[in-house]
Amino acid sequence: MTIAALIVAAGRGTRAGGDLPKQYARLDTQTVLGWVLAAFGELDEIAHIQVVIHPDDASVYDQAVPADALKLLPPVPGGATRQLSVLAGLEALASKAVTKVLIHDAARPFVNADTIRKVIAALDAHPGALAAVPLADTLKRAAAGELVAKTIPRTGLWRAQTPQGFRFDDILNAHRKAAVSGRDDFTDDAAIAEWAGLPVFLVEDSPTNFKITTPVDLRMAKKLILTSPAPALLPCAGTGFDVHRFCPGDHVMLGGVRIPHTHALEGHSDADVVLHALTDAVLGALGEGDIGQHFPPSDAKWKGAASHLFLEDAVARVMRRGGRIANADVTVLCEAPKIGPHRDAIRASVARIMGLDPGRVGVKATTTEGLGFTGRREGIAAMASVMLLLP
Repeated sequence: MTIAALIVAAGRGTRAGGDLPKQYARLDTQTVLGWVLAAFGELDEIAHIQVVIHPDDASVYDQAVPADALKLLPPVPGGATRQLSVLAGLEALASKAVTKVLIHDAARPFVNADTIRKVIAALDAHPGALAAVPLADTLKRAAAGELVAKTIPRTGLWRAQTPQGFRFDDILNAHRKAAVSGRDDFTDDAAIAEWAGLPVFLVEDSPTNFKITTPVDLRMAKKLILTSPAPALLPCAGTGFDVHRFCPGDHVMLGGVRIPHTHALEGHSDADVVLHALTDAVLGALGEGDIGQHFPPSDAKWKGAASHLFLEDAVARVMRRGGRIANADVTVLCEAPKIGPHRDAIRASVARIMGLDPGRVGVKATTTEGLGFTGRREGIAAMASVMLLLP
């Protein structure tokens, strides 16, 4: 089963104020769209995220999307209406073997994981499902002169929100059928599903999953972000150790830095003992095995691979868990090459890969006083420790 999130961000809505469409407005540490991408990207159930943008928004989109956004496919241009934009996004996903798709408004940054998962689960029994809120207010129909003409019973009435989830083939076919029929007046995807004869299940959602439309909405969103309690983060420590023997060559890779030497290090990848030890330390703190489980030497695709790929994958796992890295420390054991002249470059490289300030990265080196395999200059070892903060 492959599940994708389709984020509709092609609107030109500027009623929220400012010079940019509301999905690109700043909301504390990132944009409104950035919060949406994080909400879906951090869920293991979501394999792909497809964003549909206005054709004129490519540059502002690039600036608005976090550099570490997960599972993000290249954006596709939308159409003249929301309905046509969704169709463009669905067509872009058609080659991804998607079985379920969640369609979500880019201007709803407060969607929560529980709602997303409930919509996904509902699709096991229903062709469609949408997040919605039962109406709590009494409805009035207005007449001329803003006089009340009629009171409408609120029993059985819900306010539709997003995400709206569907079995992929069903909703793609419904959208294609609507386009061929000349229908472009549907206000949401559940309405298209109803028109196509697809039953849609209601999943009760939180009222906080509101759509930012006006300046009042944006102010309320900023207040909500600032007053939301941060999740409790607990420290989790991990350690790693790695060894590689010397082989013929003219340089070694340590911490992502190429260091000239009389020998190279032998390994299936680039044999960077520093990055391998750090990768194992992060995986250990997460309780997710070791580097060999995720990147086995038996897999030809990792032959000669740059080891920063392994550490970046481990760091991404921390982000998906809603955690962060507090610090990293590594000790290199070797007689040669000398690490001191390269210490700052290694610290900077490790900091960049792990998303840390260099001041939170320690790099040390020691000899073994001529003892053991490192003392005999047969290879290099490294040991590392990291401290994670995890929910």
